[in-house]
Amino acid sequence: MDYGLLGPVTATSDDGTPVALGAPRHREVLARLLVARGRVVPVDRLVADLWEDPPPAGAVGAVRTFVAALRRVLEPDRPARTPSRLLVTEGPGYLLRADRTAVDARRFEDTAEQAAAAAPSAAIPLWDTALGLWRGPALADFPTARWAGAERARLEALRLNAVESRADALIATGSAREAAVALEAHTAAHPWREDGWILLATALDRSGRRGDALAALRTARRILAEELGTDPGPALARAEALILRGPADPATPGGSADGVWARTAAAWDRSVPARAKARLHATASLLRDLAVTGAEGLDEAREHRADLVAEAEATGDPDLAARIIGSYDVPAVWTRADDPQTSAALVRAAARAAATTPRDTGPALRARLLSVIAVESRGDAAADLPPAPASAPPSVEPWRARAAHAADEAVATARRLGDPSLLAFALNGAFMQSFGTCGGATRRDPIGRELVGLGTAHGLPGHELLGRLIRIQALSGQGRFTEADTQAEAADLLADRHERPLARIFTAWYRALRTSETDSWPAAHPLYVTALARTGSSGMPGLADGTEALLRLVPVMREPGTLPVPGLLDGTDPGPYRPWLEPLLLAGRGEPGQARRALDTVPRPPHDLLQEPLWCLLARTASAVGHRPLLRRAIDELTRATAESAGGGSGLFSYGPVMDHLTAAAAALDEA
Repeated sequence: MDYGLLGPVTATSDDGTPVALGAPRHREVLARLLVARGRVVPVDRLVADLWEDPPPAGAVGAVRTFVAALRRVLEPDRPARTPSRLLVTEGPGYLLRADRTAVDARRFEDTAEQAAAAAPSAAIPLWDTALGLWRGPALADFPTARWAGAERARLEALRLNAVESRADALIATGSAREAAVALEAHTAAHPWREDGWILLATALDRSGRRGDALAALRTARRILAEELGTDPGPALARAEALILRGPADPATPGGSADGVWARTAAAWDRSVPARAKARLHATASLLRDLAVTGAEGLDEAREHRADLVAEAEATGDPDLAARIIGSYDVPAVWTRADDPQTSAALVRAAARAAATTPRDTGPALRARLLSVIAVESRGDAAADLPPAPASAPPSVEPWRARAAHAADEAVATARRLGDPSLLAFALNGAFMQSFGTCGGATRRDPIGRELVGLGTAHGLPGHELLGRLIRIQALSGQGRFTEADTQAEAADLLADRHERPLARIFTAWYRALRTSETDSWPAAHPLYVTALARTGSSGMPGLADGTEALLRLVPVMREPGTLPVPGLLDGTDPGPYRPWLEPLLLAGRGEPGQARRALDTVPRPPHDLLQEPLWCLLARTASAVGHRPLLRRAIDELTRATAESAGGGSGLFSYGPVMDHLTAAAAALDEA
């Protein structure tokens, strides 16, 4: 069932058929419960909201009649005398169970939040989607209802902000004429909004209509003075001054900060020689900041970082190259590399630079280079050779030993030097190298806790945010969700305050995981749909690729001994997880011989946040087809994670307690 508040109140069945809600009072009860956002509304509150004082004598009975009628139309197929699953009686009142994605007002808010965090070019279609949900004034059926006033005003304020933000994005991407058309209608309808007038003047000026831009600002001054009796704010005066002065570059986006940026960039180009080393240092700093601005910035930073390192090495100055390589201390929380080949190249470049950096005269720089090696050697990104088969005896590969040693030395050096930012970077490397075996959630939580302490004590918001995300993962793996909730709330506040939009993708996954663990998979499913959609456009292919395929297997893996039905993953790309999924799918299709042969050569799972669920997949397949060597190896690996959930430590999803998978594997080994 979908519900509409952004216009007349509506309900629509999942096949798109409008639901006949009946009399106005029925719609009003539905709207009042939707506005409550999943909270119980007591019967006496409903009575007070629906009728002016005093209510009629039979008001309580009438409310119950309205609720009964709504239940019939919202769940027409519900058997008689069975409790409602949607509009439920709870305590002293009623509660409407509506997924967030089922209410147009909530979808509007979520899409607007994504748009606000996106780069201008990506934000425009999101703003269009958000604003397209509006069918008229919010709660249009009840323009004078007291209970609706605050929610109507709140939603309308968000809509007006969305209109202006969309126009701002259009201006920033060179579509000033389109923005001006929308803003002329906007300011006519809402003449008291100073930001609207400033945006209109900016759009007109960028469209070559300077006279109209100045006239718009004069109109704004007059309206504010005559109709509201207030003087315009300083922003209006600044906008007028910028228009009168004229932009240094007409294509440069407007606003005071953008103007400073444009003038400073122009001064830099004029003042710094083209081949100066200062340009390489400045570019390194810019790329580091660009990487945390959102999906587009992360893509750009990743694309240009390797080129910058190559340019630095080409200068023949080993100290310069080392400083450029070691400067990229962008916090990294996901353990599968977005671009393994580039990561491996960066590891090699950092190793070359570290080899020429003296331990005694350049310890801080050497520690930075070692931290790069440790961070970029995540998963199997820096593997010298393909991983051994999963059924082979465990061994420590040389590249992993080098990366772990690099992390240990970097942390020790940073502690000795007492450099908090260096220690934070080194701890990020230690986190990436803490996946040598399964079951490391309890070891990783102290790393996260120390990063949070460093961040709060020394003003390192990026690494404080990293620490909180690490703690969310570690606490989730141990089932300590109340503590993880606290970390998620703090992470969201940090992400908003310091404009780190990608962090909210991880907290969205966590909340879906928590719901699946503490409520049910059906309740979590819509949250996962939202998380997957946001991840797909996050600029983090290491996180996005193949994750949906693993997620679809959650209901299967949480049922002991179950195999996936044929076609379960149709239309889903397993991406990098195909080697571990294919044997299970073969077993599910009734092809045990092919599944066994696939298990003979399947590589061991990567040393990353998803190694426990991947070992569980292998154990399930090996149990089904009687592959004893792989069963023994899977049991050995998973035994280290006995107290954790299979995948919970990723903060994404869980295949249930590891102990359940171990018990099933041990039983299968006895029978094989």
